[in-house]
Amino acid sequence: MGRNSTSPEITSPVDDNGDLGFKPIRDRFPLKRNPNSHSHAHHESHKDHDEKLDRHWRGRLHHNRPNRKGFSFKGTYLFYGAVVFAVLVFVVASVLLQSTMTSVFRQGRESGKALREGLKMGGSLRFVPVGLLRRFGNESGVGRLRLENRVGIRAPRLAIILGNMRKDPLSLMVFTVLKSLRELGYVLKIYAVEKGKAHSLWEQIGGQVSTISLNSTGRVDWSNYEGIIVDSLEAKEVISSLMQEPFCSIPLIWIVQEDLLAKRLPLYVEMGWENLVVEWRSSFSRADIVVYPDFSLPMLYSVLDTGNFFVIPGSPVNVWGAESYIKTHSKDQLRKDNGVHMDDLVVLVVGSSIFYDELSLDYAVAMHAIGPLLRKFSRKDADGSFKFVFLCGNSTDGYNDALEGVASHLGLPRGSLTHYGLDGDVNSVLLRADIILHGSFQDEQGFPPLLVRAMTFGIPVIAPDLPIITKYVIDGVHGLIFKKHKPDTLMRAFSLLVSKRELSKFAHVIASSGKLLAKNMLASDCVSGYAKLLENVLHFPSYASLPIPVSHLQKHTWEWNLFGKEIEIPNQSSGTRKSSVVYVLEEEFALLGSNMSTSQNETEILSLENPTELDWTVLREIENSEELERREKDELEGRTERGLGSWDEIYRNARRSEKLKFEPNERDEGELERIGQSLCIYEIYTGAGASPFLHHGSLYRGLSLIVKFVIFELVRWISDHPTFLLSQSPKARRSRSDDVDAVNRLPLLNDTFYKDLLCEFGGMFSISNRVDNIHKVPWIGFQSWHATGRKIAPSSPTAPQSVEKRGGASRDNEKAVSLSIKAEKVLEETIQAETEGDVVYYWSKVDLDNGVAGGNDILTFWSLCDILNGGRCRTVFGDSFRQMYGLPPDIEALPPMPEDGGKWSALHSWVMPTPSFLEFMMFSRIFVDSLDSLHNDTSNTKCLLGSSELEKKHCYCRMLELLVNVWAYHSARRMVYIDPISGSLEEQHLIEERKGFMWVKYFNITLLKSMDEDLAEAADDNEYPREEWLWPLTGEVHWQGIYEREREERYRQKMDKKRKTKEKLLERQKYGYRQKTLGRRT
Repeated sequence: MGRNSTSPEITSPVDDNGDLGFKPIRDRFPLKRNPNSHSHAHHESHKDHDEKLDRHWRGRLHHNRPNRKGFSFKGTYLFYGAVVFAVLVFVVASVLLQSTMTSVFRQGRESGKALREGLKMGGSLRFVPVGLLRRFGNESGVGRLRLENRVGIRAPRLAIILGNMRKDPLSLMVFTVLKSLRELGYVLKIYAVEKGKAHSLWEQIGGQVSTISLNSTGRVDWSNYEGIIVDSLEAKEVISSLMQEPFCSIPLIWIVQEDLLAKRLPLYVEMGWENLVVEWRSSFSRADIVVYPDFSLPMLYSVLDTGNFFVIPGSPVNVWGAESYIKTHSKDQLRKDNGVHMDDLVVLVVGSSIFYDELSLDYAVAMHAIGPLLRKFSRKDADGSFKFVFLCGNSTDGYNDALEGVASHLGLPRGSLTHYGLDGDVNSVLLRADIILHGSFQDEQGFPPLLVRAMTFGIPVIAPDLPIITKYVIDGVHGLIFKKHKPDTLMRAFSLLVSKRELSKFAHVIASSGKLLAKNMLASDCVSGYAKLLENVLHFPSYASLPIPVSHLQKHTWEWNLFGKEIEIPNQSSGTRKSSVVYVLEEEFALLGSNMSTSQNETEILSLENPTELDWTVLREIENSEELERREKDELEGRTERGLGSWDEIYRNARRSEKLKFEPNERDEGELERIGQSLCIYEIYTGAGASPFLHHGSLYRGLSLIVKFVIFELVRWISDHPTFLLSQSPKARRSRSDDVDAVNRLPLLNDTFYKDLLCEFGGMFSISNRVDNIHKVPWIGFQSWHATGRKIAPSSPTAPQSVEKRGGASRDNEKAVSLSIKAEKVLEETIQAETEGDVVYYWSKVDLDNGVAGGNDILTFWSLCDILNGGRCRTVFGDSFRQMYGLPPDIEALPPMPEDGGKWSALHSWVMPTPSFLEFMMFSRIFVDSLDSLHNDTSNTKCLLGSSELEKKHCYCRMLELLVNVWAYHSARRMVYIDPISGSLEEQHLIEERKGFMWVKYFNITLLKSMDEDLAEAADDNEYPREEWLWPLTGEVHWQGIYEREREERYRQKMDKKRKTKEKLLERQKYGYRQKTLGRRT
């Protein structure tokens, strides 16, 4: 499907008119939260700026020194005075850090320049998925569906694909979300790429977990589910099977929590592995939504963005990491190892997790404003040692020297001001701090992850009143909030936390409350975010119940009780890392690259031996000489008399000529096996994804509905469907000799609109079109590919039954719906012995034995049809039937169906005599044309038989699936159900019991033939009843006038042939027979 590109927006301060400025960025640019190094050239470009800035500070300090003559910094007042300069130094350091990132923006296009110009002080860079939000706004979601009268006979289903089953924070987040989704009413089926320790936990919410591999993914019918959720990059190989028809339109949500691939993408670009980047981008484009738990990840993956990136903030990874670190590290030992005394008070200053160019002015203005207020407290005396640590940038940026210079000017002891980079042991720096100060005034979209870790460590936090922080943190309860435009509030916060050179009791209370808050702070928002996303993305069928509204969800916590006993850091050993799909693909592409380079070298060697012009001249002379000799030899052989030879020579020559025949004219093994058989079952499929569900052998033959596109249509589709080439490639269709190309036999199916409307019925129309050319056996059958992929429950008088359908087909979890070998044998033997009457055998049934939503009402045929078709099956069927036969409005037009509890056919899985099939197709073509005329009416521009987008796309399919039951019942055909496993036969709806209920007169073959001839005559005379007339496009157009015209044409051709033969004989009698001269004329 086409997608609008997702682009971040720059939110600038309010302008003079009071409006907010929004400037979309169309081009992506790479950003790194923790860059490891910066280019030397870029460092030199800012060297002069750094030196001027340093001289500026030195000059100011030196100039102000006489004004503070006799003034001494002591004790706690030294601490307050140093806070001012410490934060100012942090601003200077951030300036140096952010200036080094300018080169990153310079690598972009002119949009990067526009970004830096538009991002003013007080503004912020925000990730806004414009295309997805617009799409969600246009689609009303389930809100509109809840206002409709719906009868759900089953819960919505989700397929969950797990990349691994480890007990780690990534699995904890997914497990918590899925458990909550199950509480909302979703039914989960879990598939895993590999087994792991959490196998038993996943079985608690999804039942039996199925392990799938690259070879077994083709055996899963993904169309059974309303949506698919993939939890990690490790399930990438499964995505490939979802990129093929008929699975490429199923909603797919891909959760990407790892940053491993994001770190490797710049390496791919550097090494020229563009094909590998394209491979990952193609996989990402298959997902309807790619969900990230952090707002920085979409920027890191921006090279793979196709407009489907979305962020649902919330993950226990920071809490998990902090708790894991506490288990193996001691705060006292860390302080001791890093030269921090037990009596020292360490203040750690952190900033935004992502820095942008020219944002440091916000820091400078704010900290300069609180400077005078902090200097007041430096007049009091106290003892103590204070250390200020700045956590930003990288450890190799050389900020420590600048900080030591500032400390010496302040008269502070050596080591009072230190810097640590984000590329080091961040947990160690956080754990040995006493107070955490969030110094950034930039409004962020997600809660700062460093604050979550600090709160988990039990460290009191001071932060500005940013909306994302005040949303979760209560001032004075979980931390201290200061107003960024009121410096006295920051002073008050420090005074509340520090008492007599140590942390106050109030600080410990706040730290404890903050730790409890951080444990599950983002869990509820994460769960509700995924629940709302599913409501906007999934297509809920009319027969599926809707999930419980998100507002009914209670406040959730991460499932620590199930995962908490094994808090551990995920294994990062080289063996585990190298087993990741990211590294596996790298090795494959590296090997492919070496083979390509070897091939190029061989080509270069061969190019040195290219033939010259003289060589080509000699070659042409040799070929001309050989051709002359061959012609002379043929002429001599033609003049020489030869005997016929022995029978062995004749036999060998005949065999040799057969081998030289063009391959498509040969009969394949399957066609030879079908000769002499009485039955052929056509399995209808729509793409390469359905091929593994098809049978092989003489009894079955594939019927392909894959559409052929002309060049200009293909170019248009490629731009909107990145995965279209894969799903429509030549490999999507099986070998020509095995399968019948339905699109080639019926050109109507080239129109994807009608192909989607008719579904399997389009394949049946193609077989009935000139059936003698393709089907020459007395019995014919059909079976949808869904029959092999779907299951039915074993019959049990005590087991609760449930109707599990998509498009009206039965499904459960125990036995296959397709015929077993035993049932196939029974069916063949039965039809060979059948000599009297018309019989319809079917093996996929619609289960009507259960009530609706736990009630006592039994589902009848028409009530089930209503449920499957948006509650309008009876109305639309009756109107179509009335228009088909021209019935007056006061006459009932809905054929009655019995309520005897019998079985009805589903999934187009039935067998009947070939003449009966042609009669059924005659009736169906007229009915479908009448049905189509109702939907083409100007007053009814939408699908009348469905509510979701998927149901509207396949509007006629669910009603047509049940049409064979109405035709067989009212045309007095015997209806026999054959058990697909045991092969036992059971006749349904006995003909004796139908008397008085059947509308035989409307299904009489004589009446249908007369109606068919009338329509054919109108089509032959170009008297179309409406502009878009479907009937002539669904099969043969034939009536008596066409037959007479064809007979006259054959007679005319016969007479022309006789006339030419007579003229030829007369010419020979007049001039004699003249043989052409052999050889050349001299």
